[in-house]
Amino acid sequence: MPFHTIQLEHHPQGHTTLWLNRPSKHNAFNAEMIAELLQALEQLHKEDQLRLLLLRARGKHFSAGADLEWMREAAELDYAANLRDAEALAELMYRLYQLPMPTLAVVQGAAFGGALGLIACCDMALGAEDALLSLSEVRIGLAPAVVSPFVLKAIGERACRRYAISGERFDGQRARELGLLSEICPAEQLDQLVDSWLTNLLRNSPQAMRASKALMHEATRHTLSDELRHFTEQSIARIRVSAEGQEGLRAFLDKRPPGWSAEYEP
Repeated sequence: MPFHTIQLEHHPQGHTTLWLNRPSKHNAFNAEMIAELLQALEQLHKEDQLRLLLLRARGKHFSAGADLEWMREAAELDYAANLRDAEALAELMYRLYQLPMPTLAVVQGAAFGGALGLIACCDMALGAEDALLSLSEVRIGLAPAVVSPFVLKAIGERACRRYAISGERFDGQRARELGLLSEICPAEQLDQLVDSWLTNLLRNSPQAMRASKALMHEATRHTLSDELRHFTEQSIARIRVSAEGQEGLRAFLDKRPPGWSAEYEP
């Protein structure tokens, strides 16, 4: 079955690239992309001979976060429907995090909101120095709910609190300092850096890399739980249907400051 929002590119060396492929929409998430990513990850999980998965994005940006039309629809949904959306996004994050083979994200341009979840769910990530990243949800009255456990694991509690609460943007250099990106380089050298990492990783035993990943998961698995997952799903569903969540979404879609903003003028 062909995909419309993503691409799978299989390489003869035994690795696969999963491309986010909505460049005209800056690879923003919508329900279709989430469903296709889930389908692709289910397929890849079964490929026992797959040595490595690269997660990349076509075009200028890794992902601008949530798609405008998808957010417009979400603003009209009730709690139950928002919870179903949150459960699908959470399933995507958990499924990516739990893939048995090594995963490497490659980040250029903007990576906002849920895109940070994808990066944090990968084992390693490379990026351009001028990449621009943000947990931007609070700017529109929401919270980085289902991605927060993975971002927290990637950058630590204190930094995660800061960026989840402030919504401020930070560049590739700062992402490297936080540990979200493993290595950075000028944007025009990103493909060369990817090739260098691939050369190194493909020297390793495929089964030993899988075993090492499984070992790391087992050593830290107590920090992720069904209870935590359900809390994050319910959290985003609640705030989406709240008065401030509704105001934030509508203000964002109307391209105006929300009512609580210091920039708001009645």
